[in-house]
Amino acid sequence: MKRIVFMLCLVPSCVLAAPDQDCRTMTTVPDGELTLQQVIELGLCRNPETASAYLSLQAARFNKNAGYAQYLPSVIASASASMPYRNREWDDWSYGASLSASYLIFDFGKRFADVSQLIDTWRATGFDYSESVQNYVYGIIGAYYALLNADADVITASAVRDVSQTAKDTADKKYNAGAVARADVLKADVTLASSELELERAKNNREIAKGSLLAKLSFPADQDIRIADMGAEFGSTSENKNIDELIEIAREKRPDLLRASANKDAAWHRRNSAFLSNMPSISASGSLSWNNIPSDVYNAGQDEWSGSIGIRASMPIFAGFSNVYNVRAAQANYERAQEQERMTTDSAMLDVFSAYQNYKTAQTVLKQTQALLESARETEDVTAGMYKVGKATMLDWQQSLADLSDAHKQNNAAKYDLFTKRAALALAIGDIKEGLIEQGVIDE
Repeated sequence: MKRIVFMLCLVPSCVLAAPDQDCRTMTTVPDGELTLQQVIELGLCRNPETASAYLSLQAARFNKNAGYAQYLPSVIASASASMPYRNREWDDWSYGASLSASYLIFDFGKRFADVSQLIDTWRATGFDYSESVQNYVYGIIGAYYALLNADADVITASAVRDVSQTAKDTADKKYNAGAVARADVLKADVTLASSELELERAKNNREIAKGSLLAKLSFPADQDIRIADMGAEFGSTSENKNIDELIEIAREKRPDLLRASANKDAAWHRRNSAFLSNMPSISASGSLSWNNIPSDVYNAGQDEWSGSIGIRASMPIFAGFSNVYNVRAAQANYERAQEQERMTTDSAMLDVFSAYQNYKTAQTVLKQTQALLESARETEDVTAGMYKVGKATMLDWQQSLADLSDAHKQNNAAKYDLFTKRAALALAIGDIKEGLIEQGVIDE
């Protein structure tokens, strides 16, 4: 069962991995508009952090495989050639070869404990890799939506700037017709200058957001990238799961919880191994040797072929109390792993609860900003019309434009914050792949 859970934990990295390995050698961003799935795949292929975590997983796997060697016999072959020197003279060459083998028959389960702790260490490293992948994907999502938000702010600032230009032109016409005072023209100039300043700030923020996304993809920040927008086709309260359901999912899928459990199991097996190292072990051994010694050499009459078989039992009696302290240290490490598992569980449950509340709040905020935006649009339209017929002042129009610009920004931020909070909730329960499927970002 643990093996199945471990493989499921690695699913995000397998599904989201980029199929084209040439992406690692890219020096420029691919042409065309990239979807979030394409950006994630590109990032996973190029990201050194997840690559490093994967190599750590491979090293743990090889260490685990090496541990199985204890269940196989050990065979050693050797060969020798020597020329003795006596009485200031060199004798003839002597040759020899030998083959020896040994096999551990019984050790009270110590090698089982050793292999088990290597398996659990491998599992823990696998969960660490899965967590690295999910955290990186979440970072990509945040940077992607930040760039979309910055793009939307540029569009909003440009639209507000156009309306401000209309207000300026209207004020000029009314002033030339003698319908308003010079103060209206000056106020319109201030509004236009302010909107142009906001547009420049929005463009600057977009460049920063673009550079952040490119940096996460391991591209120079001064390159260009085009990404596709996403519609908010989710976020209704009917989609919300019960918090207890989310906590149960987190217990089954969250990598840090699974890693803490695997580390605790590995510590338990290390403790057993330390204790069993004080128990006796029984091994079988055998050897076969051949020697070719010149006849004039002392002891030349020995057999050319010789061998032996036997059984050996050994048990440590005294090693300066090191074995005792090793057992106590292993027990303390096991108890520490238990406490770390409990601490990780408490922290994870708080993460799930916080992410759940943040997502619900983001849903409400998006609805409120949509209503605020509609109201601001209607207010600006009415105020503009009233100004043109002389029933409102330029100050009224200025205020309505400022409110419209602020409402647009809040709505843009709320829309992409909802995307991010949804991904944060998926990350909190340890299933960001499923969260991306529900958003329609990736295919099943």
